[in-house]
Amino acid sequence: MKRVSKRFFCGLGLLMVTLTGQAQSDSFRVSDIRVEGLQRVSAGSVFSALPIRVGDVLTQADIQSATRELFKVGYFADVSIGRDGDVLVLVIKERPAINAIELKGNKVIKSESLLDSLKQNDLAEGQIFQRATLEGITQALQREYIGQGRYGASVKIDVEDLPRNQVKVKIDITEGTVARIKKINVVGNQAFNDAELTDLFELKSSGWLSWISGNDKYSREKLKGDLERLESWYLDRGYLNFKVNSTQVSLSPDKSQIFITANVSEGEIYKVSEVELAGDPAIDEEIVRRLIMVRPEQNFSQILMTTSSEYITQRLGNEGYTFAKVEGIPERNDEDKTVKITFFIDPGKRAYVNRINFRGNTKTIDEVLRREMRQMEGGSASTAQIEHSKVRLERLGFFKDVKVDTVEVPGTTDQVDVDFTVEEQPSGSMNLQIGYAQYSGMLFSAGITQNNWFGTGKQVGFNLSHSRFQTGYNFTYNDPYFTVDGVSRGFNLYYQSSDYYYANISGYSTDVYGGKMTFGYPISDIERIGFDIGLRSLEVKPNQNASQEIQRSPAFIDGARYIDQDQFAYINESLNSGIDFPAGSIELGTVTEDMFGEPGFLDVYGKTFNDVQAGIYWAKSTLNRGILANRGASQRLSFEVSLPGGDLEYYKFDYTAQMFQPLTRSLTLRLHTRLGYADAYGDMDELPFFENFYAGGFGSVRGFERNTLGPRISPLRSASPVQASWDDVNGDGIVQSNERGTQVFLLCNDPSAPLPAGAICDPGQIVAVENQQVYTGRTRGAFGGNVLIQGGAEVLFPLPFIKDQRMLQTTFFVDAGNVFDTNCGARQPNCYDVDLSKIVMSSGFGLTWISGFGPMTFSISRPIRKGDLDRDEFFQFSLGQTF
Repeated sequence: MKRVSKRFFCGLGLLMVTLTGQAQSDSFRVSDIRVEGLQRVSAGSVFSALPIRVGDVLTQADIQSATRELFKVGYFADVSIGRDGDVLVLVIKERPAINAIELKGNKVIKSESLLDSLKQNDLAEGQIFQRATLEGITQALQREYIGQGRYGASVKIDVEDLPRNQVKVKIDITEGTVARIKKINVVGNQAFNDAELTDLFELKSSGWLSWISGNDKYSREKLKGDLERLESWYLDRGYLNFKVNSTQVSLSPDKSQIFITANVSEGEIYKVSEVELAGDPAIDEEIVRRLIMVRPEQNFSQILMTTSSEYITQRLGNEGYTFAKVEGIPERNDEDKTVKITFFIDPGKRAYVNRINFRGNTKTIDEVLRREMRQMEGGSASTAQIEHSKVRLERLGFFKDVKVDTVEVPGTTDQVDVDFTVEEQPSGSMNLQIGYAQYSGMLFSAGITQNNWFGTGKQVGFNLSHSRFQTGYNFTYNDPYFTVDGVSRGFNLYYQSSDYYYANISGYSTDVYGGKMTFGYPISDIERIGFDIGLRSLEVKPNQNASQEIQRSPAFIDGARYIDQDQFAYINESLNSGIDFPAGSIELGTVTEDMFGEPGFLDVYGKTFNDVQAGIYWAKSTLNRGILANRGASQRLSFEVSLPGGDLEYYKFDYTAQMFQPLTRSLTLRLHTRLGYADAYGDMDELPFFENFYAGGFGSVRGFERNTLGPRISPLRSASPVQASWDDVNGDGIVQSNERGTQVFLLCNDPSAPLPAGAICDPGQIVAVENQQVYTGRTRGAFGGNVLIQGGAEVLFPLPFIKDQRMLQTTFFVDAGNVFDTNCGARQPNCYDVDLSKIVMSSGFGLTWISGFGPMTFSISRPIRKGDLDRDEFFQFSLGQTF
């Protein structure tokens, strides 16, 4: 390619005139073709468009035709064709190239999206610029904004010439405002009112919540879907002649409001006259008819007809007729307004499964996938069993995606291969997590978990965690297919140290370690029973806030001395008279345990326990997800018992259930409950207090402080010491600090006798004072009980502006519940036997987000009903811990 100077073009222009004149009179045979003036366009592009080849004999008409063909390419601003002897000369002037595209004024739509739209319309940097396309570019950009409801958007394009035959395209955009739907009208309806019909529409007229939902933004696709829903509404109610005659979408003069009008004709209602079967049902006709949902004398319903076809197809597929076709055909009789429905059934041949193949499982061995199959090789192909097998693979959690295809075996007419294609995802994790919880303070956890150990489907994990409330180490192993029929076996070794003072519970801590073996047996795909047995060693450490229920209050002090009330009266009389009573002048007694009140649990049973725990459970789940489910239901009933022969003898029942019920396309109702009962048996007279149920906070009754509902500890008591001797050394009759002797306890034998201020006198007991301050500060004195009743209702709703809601769950909730005790202490506050009138309630808003940092849970709520000692909490949160 050569650059042609301006002087050369001038000379060549004169040559062209001469050659053209000559060409008008003479034809010639082309011996060669030469192209001049090309800069960016390749010579190959010119020759491919040129309808002339070397050796052709040309006339003036041929040259004119060639010129037109070259102009059609669109790359050239000018084309001249001449002759230099027998050589055909093409002089080309190229169109300028686009050096840059500058967008200005766009904020709503990103520049990348607009540039992609321009590229689709042949306007991009480096391409040849053609002014004829500018109008199309303007329209393309306006369409982008119209798609967002910005009908007032305008586009202005300027072209700036640059050196070296290049241009810069400047696009100035005025986006305008979004037009909102002002009114939706349905004209011609008589059977149903406007509100009932427009409620079917996804598009809505502007309302006070439209800025959140955005449902008042016009979309052609949404309107088309709304009209289809409108038509289905009528067809499902027997209006077989229903039509949408026309639709008008108009704009207000300022292009800010949209008016939609749908003109309809309803027609009359058609009734079903008869239902017939045609073709070959392949299975018992009575079974087929039970699957048909339309009946004679009913109003015709399109949805019932199509659903019936789907049910028959599924049933035939379950019987091995994988490629069955069922079509419901309505025959309308306009005279009597009836319709005859004929279901034409073509079952095809029964298919058998030749092979089940797996693809994409590079880590997971075939056996893990094959044991989840409910469709067997060699058996009749069942659509339900194939789909069920797919669902079981998805529930494993090893695969990001599972696809299944049924492929005919070449050379056969009754065999198929079932091909499962899986996309594996990481099934193990090594985690280091730091978080904060409202009650537990800073959280730290680390662990290694592998749910698909070396592709075998076994779960192995080791985790450690630490918080202000609890420190724990845990090793787990589980084989879900310990036997070929799905019996699982697992092991668990653990150590846990807990200080319940930081969890609003009466002051004690525990150290526990042990091991457990578990077995599970599948009753069905959605039901399972299991049992476990384990050894546990537990040590309980009471602190200064330990209550009477835990250990004696006041605490027994071995070797301490006491005086009785008669001696105390003598001491007071001596003090008032100024007469001393030196050591030895008053006989002191030695305290015994029974002088310090009723024994607590630890006083009777000790502080260290070794026991054998056994449990059995039944579980049923149809939930669609393991985390943040929104469809299905689940139940779990468990029984745990500490077996005879150990240091503890108690049992616990625990029942949990939840159910999700769709209310609308975007709202779901969740009902949930938890019920618990526990008690001692055998030689143990009371349930161990560390096995009590608690309520309040997340996972229970939100809006109340964690664990604080139900019984509290009895007020703590402390012994009130008195002075037992006075030796008046200086003889002044005044008690000096250096003259006092040892203090002792006071034994009550006459409650009516004078006592120290605030003292409590129970005959035969050491005189004590009560400390009511235990219910303030960090601990709330919660003690729990042996009966738990709690439940609630939630409405799950999506957050606006967030497309992927799978990791989010937002709810409006009402929680209710409480903890009761069938063996309340005499001085135990807030303790009641089961009494539904004592159920507390709260309502509020909750949000859970499964973030990259772990679960984050928040709630704001207010009590609806509360007790005098119940402590509410408006805002609750938990970050970085399992909830």
